[in-house]
Amino acid sequence: MRGLIGAVIWKEVREIRRDPVTIWVAAVLPLIMLYLFGVALSLDVKDAAFAVYDEDGSAESRALAEAFPNSGYFRRTHDIRAQREIGERLDRGQARLVLVIPEDFSAKLARGETAAVQTLVDGSFSATAMVIAGYAAAIVQDYNLAQLRRGGAPPVPVTLESRAWFNAPLKSVNYIVPGLFGVILMAFPPLLTALAVVREKEAGSVQQIFVSPIRPWQFIAGKMVPYAAIAFLEMLMILVAGLWGFGIPFRGSLALFLLATTIYVFCTVGLGLLISTVTRSQLVAMLFALILTLMPSFLFSGFLFPIFTMPEMMQWYTYLFPARYFIDISRGIVMKDVGIEILWPQFAALLAYTAAVFAAATRLFRKKVAA
Repeated sequence: MRGLIGAVIWKEVREIRRDPVTIWVAAVLPLIMLYLFGVALSLDVKDAAFAVYDEDGSAESRALAEAFPNSGYFRRTHDIRAQREIGERLDRGQARLVLVIPEDFSAKLARGETAAVQTLVDGSFSATAMVIAGYAAAIVQDYNLAQLRRGGAPPVPVTLESRAWFNAPLKSVNYIVPGLFGVILMAFPPLLTALAVVREKEAGSVQQIFVSPIRPWQFIAGKMVPYAAIAFLEMLMILVAGLWGFGIPFRGSLALFLLATTIYVFCTVGLGLLISTVTRSQLVAMLFALILTLMPSFLFSGFLFPIFTMPEMMQWYTYLFPARYFIDISRGIVMKDVGIEILWPQFAALLAYTAAVFAAATRLFRKKVAA
């Protein structure tokens, strides 16, 4: 009995030694997950971009505006000169909060009257929006206390009115569901296509491809199209279920959204095929698909955790993953009704990513007899 068990154990050890990729994945994956989850996940808000629309231009209004970056929670990025710029800054994500100071601000304070200011918060991330609105309220309260310490000010010299744009009820489902569109398409299509070439390698049927006159790019394209069609139908189903089932308002262009979806599904199935060209077993292909697609789509796409709250190095790291671009497009169209004039950088990045994935998969698939 011991001899048989020992023989099985030795057989498995030899099999593992023949597949160094599996050993690498087993050894490094826990460390990668520990690092990524420990560094990337943060609900704290620091250096949130904010803009100021100061119609008063007085010393008092400037002091209030300066109190925001001095708090350490905000980073002043723009001084707005016209009211129409407010929506543009929020649409582009260039400001998470806009402080609006009316033109009679200092005059009311001088007369001892209550002066009202307004903050407009990007409600795309409801949890973050509530935190930012809370910080703004605390900063205004500190400003009031400073006025009292100088003397001669009424008990509440400044009042604050906050409004959330794009997601006025601050419902988390309104931003989670548009983000889920990108996560789901990054989870299942790559996993399916990652097994496409590997199955043929294991069964030996890939030999027929190697001796056939078909070119590598034709083989990869032929593999991509059926899975892309399946992924597109999957997207339509979750789109209908998300909008009707959860009551999510769709504010933008459906045609533009479907165009982005078409590019994205070819990108996701291309990633799966790229993985399948460099792996030899279905298990390793599945592990790589999870590491390179599903996990990054949760952590580095802005799906659950705003990218601007991450450390700066991790913010640059997010540009390596296509889910970031599609989720920006999805939320921009669904929640904000923004068009191609704002979203063109994300479209361009997604197109470039898709082309690069297709080229890499074609290059790595060699028409030769597998070893």
